[in-house]
Amino acid sequence: MPIEIKELHIKITVDEGKSSTGSSSSTAGQQAIISQCVEQVMEVLESKKER
Repeated sequence: MPIEIKELHIKITVDEGKSSTGSSSSTAGQQAIISQCVEQVMEVLESKKER
């Protein structure tokens, strides 16, 4: 019998204490975080396809 997941909880922590004065370095950091998130989501979707 297949297992159906009806809810997905995603928890993130945002550090608002840092100022964004270095826009080029913070943009590169944001891009790295976004790419890691996308990679993890794609892994979850691929694992769902295998079932």
